[in-house]
Amino acid sequence: MSKNILVVDDSASIRQVVSMALKDAGHQVITAEHGADALGKLEGQRFHLIVSDVNMPVMDGITFVKEVKKRADHKFTPILMLTTESEESKKMEGKAAGAKAWLVKPFKPELLLAAVSKLA
Repeated sequence: MSKNILVVDDSASIRQVVSMALKDAGHQVITAEHGADALGKLEGQRFHLIVSDVNMPVMDGITFVKEVKKRADHKFTPILMLTTESEESKKMEGKAAGAKAWLVKPFKPELLLAAVSKLA
C-alpha cells in the first residue's frame, strides 16, 4: 500500500537516493532541506512516516522531531532518523524527542524499506 512520506535531509544526493528507493517501492515522497523547511511542508498534509537527518542547518533533526511532536495533527506520525550519528547518547536524545527508529548512513535501501514497512 502506498504511503505518503516526508524526507528531510540537507544533502540533495541523500534526498534523491532515499526518494528513489521509496518511490520505486510505490510510495509518494515529499522532500525538505532542513527542519524548518519540513515544518512548513507539514501544513495541510498527512504523512504516514517522516525520515529525517540529524545534522542539518537552520533546524537540526532532534529539534525538528520535538516540534513535530508538539503538533496535534502530527504527534503520532512515526519518525525514522537517517543519519551518520551512531553514538548511543545521540540515539537516546532522538528517542526522548520522539523518534521511533534510527538508521545509520550509509544505508542499504532494503533496510530502509524494511523500516518503512514496520513503521508506516
